[in-house]
Amino acid sequence: MEIPRHWRLKQQRYGLVGEVCPHCQVKVFPPRDVCPNCGGEARTPYTFSGRGEVYSYTTIYEAPAGFEDKAPYTVALVKLEEGPLVTAQLTDLGDKPVEIGMPVEMVTRRLRQDGDDRSILIYGYKFRPVMN
Repeated sequence: MEIPRHWRLKQQRYGLVGEVCPHCQVKVFPPRDVCPNCGGEARTPYTFSGRGEVYSYTTIYEAPAGFEDKAPYTVALVKLEEGPLVTAQLTDLGDKPVEIGMPVEMVTRRLRQDGDDRSILIYGYKFRPVMN
C-alpha cells in the first residue's frame, strides 16, 4: 500500500473513527458513503469508544505470506458497544483463554513494516482483554 493511503486511513486506524448516519442514527465502521441500514448519506464522523466484546474468533496457525513469524495468532469479530462488528487481531492475551462475550478494548499496535529496516512502520488497531 502506498504511503499517502496510510495517511488517509490514519484516523480510522488509530482512533477507530467511523460515521453516524444523520437519518437513522446507525453507527458505521469502516466509514462509507452510504448507510448500510437506510441507504442515506452517512458522512458525519463518529469516534467509537473502542470497547466491545468478542463475538466470534479463530486462531491462525498457517499465516499468509509476510505474517509467518506472527503465527499462531487469534483474530476476532469484535462487537463494539455502539453496534458495528470489527475484525481485528487479539493481543496481550497471556494465558487468558479467549471466550465468546469476553470484554475487550482497542489498543494501537504495530501491524507490520513495509520494506526493509528503513521503511515505513504500519500501526493500527488491535483488541486486548479489558484491564481491570
